[in-house]
Amino acid sequence: MQWQEIRDYYPQQWLLLEAVKAHSEGDQRILDQLAVLDAFPDSATALSACARIHREVPQREFYVFHTSRDTLDIRERQWLGIRSA
Repeated sequence: MQWQEIRDYYPQQWLLLEAVKAHSEGDQRILDQLAVLDAFPDSATALSACARIHREVPQREFYVFHTSRDTLDIRERQWLGIRSA
C-alpha cells in the first residue's frame, strides 16, 4: 500500500509498518510500498511492539508513524564509529 491509502484506511492512528519496497535517494529513505502490521492507541505501545518485532527479525525494515502526517520524511544518517569484534 501507499502512504496516502494507509491514511485513508487508518485515520488518526499509530501504526506499525513494514517497508515492503524501499530505496534511498541521497539522505532520504523513500518507502515505495508499505504493509500495515498493526494499529495502536498510543506511540509508546507502538514503539514497544516495533522494538520487539525488530529483535525477532532485524533484517526487515519497520517504522512507527501516526497517520496525521501528510508525508513521510525519513532522513538516513551515516553512523561512524569503532566496532569491536
